[in-house]
Amino acid sequence: MNSTLFVGARVWDATGAAPFEGDVLVQDERVAAISRTTGQIAQADAQIVDARGLTLMPGLVEGHGHLSFEAVTATEDLIRPSPEEQVFSAARGAKALLDAGFTSVYGASEAKLRLGVAVRNEVNAGRLPGPRIRAGGLEISVTGAMGDEGKEHNPRVGPSSIVDGVDEMRRTVRLHCREGVDNIKLDVSGDPFYPGTPGHTTPMTFEEIRVAAETAHAYGRKINAHTRSIEGSKRCIHAGVDGLFHCEHSDEELLDMMEEAKDRIFVVPTVSLFHTIVRNEAAPYGLSSEVGGYMGINALLEESVKTHTELRKRGVRHLIGGDYGFAWSPQGTNARDLQFFVDYYGYTPEGALLCATRNGGLAMRDDGALGTIREGQLADLLLVDGDPSQDARLLTDADRIVHIMVGGRIHKHDPNRQNRRAAA
Repeated sequence: MNSTLFVGARVWDATGAAPFEGDVLVQDERVAAISRTTGQIAQADAQIVDARGLTLMPGLVEGHGHLSFEAVTATEDLIRPSPEEQVFSAARGAKALLDAGFTSVYGASEAKLRLGVAVRNEVNAGRLPGPRIRAGGLEISVTGAMGDEGKEHNPRVGPSSIVDGVDEMRRTVRLHCREGVDNIKLDVSGDPFYPGTPGHTTPMTFEEIRVAAETAHAYGRKINAHTRSIEGSKRCIHAGVDGLFHCEHSDEELLDMMEEAKDRIFVVPTVSLFHTIVRNEAAPYGLSSEVGGYMGINALLEESVKTHTELRKRGVRHLIGGDYGFAWSPQGTNARDLQFFVDYYGYTPEGALLCATRNGGLAMRDDGALGTIREGQLADLLLVDGDPSQDARLLTDADRIVHIMVGGRIHKHDPNRQNRRAAA
C-alpha cells in the first residue's frame, strides 16, 4: 500500500469548517485518516511530509477547459494545425495546468473532436502527466451562428460541428458520445467575436437544446452550453443543461430560474477573457481596450458583474474558468480567476477558493468524492506556502505550491522550499 502522511499542516478542507492544524494520511488514492492533533496517526511505512507552516488544501478545478488551445490569437490557429500536431498542444496544456495546481479539468471544447479524449486516456493510463480530465469535444452550433466558419463560396470547416434540426443534433451528440467525449458543448447564443450573431442573440432552438440534453444524459454524459443571452440561458435551464458558460445578460425571471435550479446547474462566468481585453493585456495581439469597446466587451463585462454578483448572493454554484489558452492568457495562469472573482463578483478569497475546489469537484463527479479533504475522498491535494483562503493571489505563483498530489500520486514535491518554510 502506498502511503503519505502530511504532518502538522494547516488544513483548509473546503467543507466550510474553520482551518485546523493537524495530520492527514493518504493511502493509495484516497484520504484514509485525518487528525486534528499532530502526532496521533501512526503509519510506519508512510512517506512523511513535514507540512508545518504550510496550508494543505484540495486541488484546483478548471471549470472551462480548452486543453488544445495554445497561444491562440484567431480561429485560424485552431483550424490550421493537424490533429497530430494539436494532440501535443493538448498534452502540454494538461501538464501546464497540473503544474499550476489544477488537479482536475472540466472540459468545454477542443480544436478537434478527440483531442481531449486522447490526452485524458493517456493521463489515466499513467503515460502522460496531467490532471483528471472530463474531455470536451467539438462545439456544436447551427448554421450562421458562432462556430460556423463557412461561406457559400468558401465552405471551410471550423472547430465546430454544425447541425440544423433535432435529427442532426441527436446524431451529432451520439457521435461525440461514441468517440468518448465526456462533456458535450452547445453554442446556444451568439458571441461578440461573431458580428452576425452578437451575444444577446439566440440562434439555437429550444428543441435542438432539449434533444441534445436528453441524448447526452441517456449516455451518462454532461451537457454544457455557451450562453450569453437571456433567452439562451432560459432555454438551457428548461432543457436540462448541466453547465452554463458565460451568462452575462439576465433579467429577474432568469435569475429566479437559476436560483431554483441551483442544486442542479453550475455556472462559469469566464471573466478573464473580458478582463484581459479591457485592461489592454490583449492589446499586443490586436485586441486593445478600444477594439474591445467596439465589440461591446465593456458592456458585456458590466452585465457579467451585475449578473454574477447577484448569482453569488443567491447561492448559485460558480466554477472558475476564464477561456484560458489564448496568447494573452496562457494555460497555467488560470488561478488568476480566483482574484477576479473577488474583484468583480464580491467573493471573499475563501468563497472564490470554494468555487475552485468544492464546486469544481461536484461538477467533475456526481458522487462527491472530489473537492474537499475528508476521509474517503480522492486525494487530490496541494501543499501551499501561505494561506490562499486569505489571499487568493498566492496560487498564481506556482513556486508557492510545494506539493501537488493527484489520486495519491505525487506530481511535485519541493522539500527544499518545504523545509525552509517549516523551519521559519
